[in-house]
Amino acid sequence: MTFSAEQLDAVIKAYDIRGLVGEDFDADLARAVGAAAVEVLSVRADAGGPGSMVIGYDMRDSSPAIAQAIADGVTAQGANAQIIGLASTDQLYFASGALELPGAMVTASHNPAQYNGIKLCRAKAAPVGQDTGLAAIRQLVEFGVEEFTGPSGAVTHQDLLADYAQHLRNLVPLDDIRRLRIVIDAGNGMAGHTAPAVLGAAAGLAPLPLDVVPMYFELDGTFPNHEANPIDPATLVALQRKVLEVGADLGLAFDGDADRCFVVDEKGNLVSPSVITALIAQRELQRVPGAAVIHNLITSRVVAETIIAHGGRPIRTRVGHSFIKARMAETDAVFGGEHSGHFYFADFWRADSGMLAALHVLAALGQDTAGQSLSELLSPYSNYVSSGEVNSTVLEAAAATEVVRAHYALQPGITMDDLDGLTVASPDWWFNLRSSNTEPLLRLNVEAGSAEQMQSVRDDVLTMIRS
Repeated sequence: MTFSAEQLDAVIKAYDIRGLVGEDFDADLARAVGAAAVEVLSVRADAGGPGSMVIGYDMRDSSPAIAQAIADGVTAQGANAQIIGLASTDQLYFASGALELPGAMVTASHNPAQYNGIKLCRAKAAPVGQDTGLAAIRQLVEFGVEEFTGPSGAVTHQDLLADYAQHLRNLVPLDDIRRLRIVIDAGNGMAGHTAPAVLGAAAGLAPLPLDVVPMYFELDGTFPNHEANPIDPATLVALQRKVLEVGADLGLAFDGDADRCFVVDEKGNLVSPSVITALIAQRELQRVPGAAVIHNLITSRVVAETIIAHGGRPIRTRVGHSFIKARMAETDAVFGGEHSGHFYFADFWRADSGMLAALHVLAALGQDTAGQSLSELLSPYSNYVSSGEVNSTVLEAAAATEVVRAHYALQPGITMDDLDGLTVASPDWWFNLRSSNTEPLLRLNVEAGSAEQMQSVRDDVLTMIRS
């Protein structure tokens, strides 16, 4: 079966495959992707590969059938498919790393219920994006994968949940922390599957000194309570209320495939992912002194300042996991963090894990000898005020950006760069202006030393691009 260029353009993104189930994404396409992945990722043993591919899937109604379709495509090409069943994306990365197999995760992440998709990786969780295999897979899918005439592969099933949970606990032990009460909003996504295993005794591991207050742990891909998208503040309201209601030490919110984690402090306030990045960077630099730490260019200045203060080497990158993982490999970085709640760990095959980030936060709070609250513990990292991402619909994004560039080029003490969009910086503030890859949007992020200054810079830039 072949697929039109228009259909593939609609679903094959920069880093994954994602679309409306039954319209532009279905089992036939998933089967073709599985077959193409065998060739592009050199899975078959006779091609020098490991001979197998590992497959996991999330809680969406369509996910088991799509996972089976991928397996059908893989086995038709003479490779084996090892299905690990229900999994978070970072659990799939664990499987890929521990088994040294390429992987496919069936998920649409934080997208609404009617979507589904596939995230691919090479063995040891190495990224697959447009430049690292996804474009080649797309080409094969469009024109058809050559039929394999040898024997078909086999499908096997393996439950790795307990192994995954134990691995995370080994990386960040919590046995000796003071007892904490935490609220976890799984959003009816895969954290409802992994949190009881990692933070509780559901997978047969020893109990931890944690009192977990669960919210929406029932696996339900229709998302009956709210979308599993914690980057949207509206989805955090219930968690913030519950933290205050039960007097919790903190709250955790995960997205649908549980690879992103957002933190709420004991006052119900959202903690910036940049602050979490700075905290984990400090902890990892205590473990690996002098190491490089990656941060994307939209994280707060406090991240680089913290890395330098603790003897590390900050390395600034573009937004996106493929760039972060590539730079981590090039620089032997110990950790990487993004403004969007993605956190990457060298000892987790450079893959991102929201659950591992959560363990770091729990360890930092629970091991604090002063018994501080989370807001007190994190106050040294909260020196700046951010606008968050402000989107503007524009007809000519490039032209609007050049208007902004020309305006600030005339001002003294200003630096600019084009690492990812346009970044303009002064000693007291900075902003980044990036075009969307898929929509006629300009995305603005501003940070300054005070709310007044941030608002002034934000409003000036918005006036220019929206006029």
